[in-house]
Amino acid sequence: MGMGVGFGKVILFNEHFVVYGIPAIASAIGAKTTAVVQRRAGSGVEIKDERPETKGYKAEKLAQQKESLDRMLKFMNIDTKNNAYSISLAGELIAASGIGASAASCAAIARAFSQELGLNYSDDKVNEIAYEGEKGYHGTPSGIDNTAATFGGLIWYKREGSSHLMERMRLKKPVEIVMGNTGLVADTKVVVDAVRQQKEKEPEKYARIFKNAEQLVHDARKQLEVFNLKKVGSYMDENHTLLQQIGVSCSELDALVDLARDNGALGAKMTGTGRGGYMVALTPGRGLQERVAQAIEKKGFQALRTSIGV
Repeated sequence: MGMGVGFGKVILFNEHFVVYGIPAIASAIGAKTTAVVQRRAGSGVEIKDERPETKGYKAEKLAQQKESLDRMLKFMNIDTKNNAYSISLAGELIAASGIGASAASCAAIARAFSQELGLNYSDDKVNEIAYEGEKGYHGTPSGIDNTAATFGGLIWYKREGSSHLMERMRLKKPVEIVMGNTGLVADTKVVVDAVRQQKEKEPEKYARIFKNAEQLVHDARKQLEVFNLKKVGSYMDENHTLLQQIGVSCSELDALVDLARDNGALGAKMTGTGRGGYMVALTPGRGLQERVAQAIEKKGFQALRTSIGV
């Protein structure tokens, strides 16, 4: 029996922009997905998915999950014609849009196969396999989700052509956040493609927005490094506005962002794919975290209390 884990993630700055070579900042969160791989009689692979979920998420992603697994098995050169395996997915990370659920499962599965078959994969190798798996869900993934899922911590990430620049960042201490779940499932391939099409239709407008996103993420990094959380929060607010301008937010996300700010969050924004999934609020201190989380829950939405910089 082989076991593996993958971290959930939150993108603090520049989801979508990262696809076009603009840096992004992401953090792993405490919630994880676990995978257990066991050999069995016969041939082929079966998945038992026991992760908690946003209603309908696992059913909607079933075909993508199969494509993802096929890609990873091929990449790992695992023979499923003459061997059989069962994969069990579990853990406390909710299978939902915007929280790195697919990447967490890919990293966990890669690690579980490595342990079961004695392959001794390095973290870098696990990350490569998880990136290949992410293609099944996202078409052309940015690479940021699998990197956070594999390595954990706070990450400065930039995509340069086919290569991926990753720097580990350090926070003075962990900071509490709240992630609010809209309950809507988004299709990353569809949303990414919509951004690309609009960018081609309105090149000048999008060039301005992308330039602002690039300047903002460099400024945000400086403020994270000096631990000026008030300023970091204001940059999160600005980043949400830019994401609204490229059409990837939605009314539910905007409402949760406003609710978090109204209840004292230092900043709030959508996170991940958008058009559903999660938003994130910067809420340093248990008291503020709880106040914002309860406000979200009173409106009937799920709130995840977790931290960045762990």
